[in-house]
Amino acid sequence: MRNKQSKKIDIPKWGKYLRGRWRERFASHLSLEEQKEIGMDGFLWHLCSWEKVECLEKDEAINAFLHQTKHKCTIFYQFVDEAYLFENASALSMNDVPYKKDDMDYSDMYVMDWDEHWTFVMTHETACGPYFIQTHKTSES
Repeated sequence: MRNKQSKKIDIPKWGKYLRGRWRERFASHLSLEEQKEIGMDGFLWHLCSWEKVECLEKDEAINAFLHQTKHKCTIFYQFVDEAYLFENASALSMNDVPYKKDDMDYSDMYVMDWDEHWTFVMTHETACGPYFIQTHKTSES
């Protein structure tokens, strides 16, 4: 990473937890049955490919990710429980993301900011994604 203050921390076994948080934050407007119907039990990103959430795609998604304020964010995968926490990640770029296209287990990757206001998703499907979802920030009551 270009920013020497940035820090990457391995958080093994967090994948399942983070996938649950992602589903809760970005797909909670769908019932569990609706989530199953679009195949979210297999791939969370089906939320985007089935157009069940407002999102950016392809170059627009990449551009949105690159221009996001990234204080702290997590990176996790669809099929493995390995995950990472990036702190002071303002300079985090596509080259810094631990993404292994040739290894199918790592080929569906999710970046989510710590406050769960946005997510960037890269899929194994060349015709699908990447995707970027940004939630509307709500004021704390």
